[in-house]
Amino acid sequence: MKIDHVTIRQLKMRMKSPFVTSFGSVQEKQFLIVEVKDANGLAGYGEGVAFEVPWYTEETLKTSLHILNDFLIPMVLHKEIGHPSEVSKLFHVIRRNNMAKAAMETAIWDLYAKQNNLPLATALGGIRQTIEVGVSIGIQPTNAELYGKIEHALNEGYKRIKVKIKPGLDVSLIRAIRDRYPDVPLMADANSSYTLEDMPILKELDQYNLLMIEQPLAADDILEHAKLQRQIKTPICLDESICSYDDAKTAIELGSCGVINIKYARVGGLTEAKDIHDLCEENNIKVWCGGMLEAGVGRAHAVALTTLSNFVLPGDTAGSNHYWEEDIIEPEVKVNAGLIHIPQEPGIGYRINYAALERYTVKQYQYR
Repeated sequence: MKIDHVTIRQLKMRMKSPFVTSFGSVQEKQFLIVEVKDANGLAGYGEGVAFEVPWYTEETLKTSLHILNDFLIPMVLHKEIGHPSEVSKLFHVIRRNNMAKAAMETAIWDLYAKQNNLPLATALGGIRQTIEVGVSIGIQPTNAELYGKIEHALNEGYKRIKVKIKPGLDVSLIRAIRDRYPDVPLMADANSSYTLEDMPILKELDQYNLLMIEQPLAADDILEHAKLQRQIKTPICLDESICSYDDAKTAIELGSCGVINIKYARVGGLTEAKDIHDLCEENNIKVWCGGMLEAGVGRAHAVALTTLSNFVLPGDTAGSNHYWEEDIIEPEVKVNAGLIHIPQEPGIGYRINYAALERYTVKQYQYR
């Protein structure tokens, strides 16, 4: 496979409502769409999901553009690529910048699958025709508004509810949810907002039968999570701490977690995500697929990834209409009774809605 032409579009889309976590709030989402074409004009698509502010990782939309423009595109443009898994090796000389890498690598995976007339899920080795999905609910102004969102998600059939917590809004919040919904599969996401000094609070959450507590301690920590996991019964799920296969290997060896959230964008693409999945499966560590408030292209890649065998917990791949009035793919990602049916068309399995893509594009860059 040879990449003949690359287009990067910078899009701006407004979410239905603000998504609030312990580190900030997002409603106007700017992101990148990477289009790669071969000499025959066949196109593959990837999504650059880095936020405008470096509050999740050190990456931003602007740094992604810089890395793509000055380093990653020259490394693949007009070069012979035998298989998408080779792209991760090519990019290995560039440290970190995983979301920029993933934007390009996933586009190449999509093109490869289309060239070989395969659904992306099949090309990755997926085994499922449907996947179970949960929903992530940001911090709400009132409990009543939170309950409204939980009720809506349950009525839609979502298989798991994830809520955001932070110091001062943790035990009381989880207790209130449990009093109202004693049996709902529930997890809490702390987004790195606690330290070991908060051990009593985190221990107190054990009584509420949570599926997991996601990333309670520092984003770059693995060691202290191991200390915490030895002190609490609730499984710790690592998110921000796992940026590579080596991070996952270290966490498993130290006993830092019982679950890993795999976000392909955080780890540099589908190849690294698949390798982490396989490592976790070998070591009986459950995995699920997290989200980055993606639009349709990124969401489609997450759907395909989640068909791998060890994604045994419902992921955050909610339907398009959970976040957007209009998505940039058609059909949009739909959830029926908590399930997404895997498309069987070649590549990501969803068509680009070019009218919407053009409408939301604020900048465009061409590389030939």
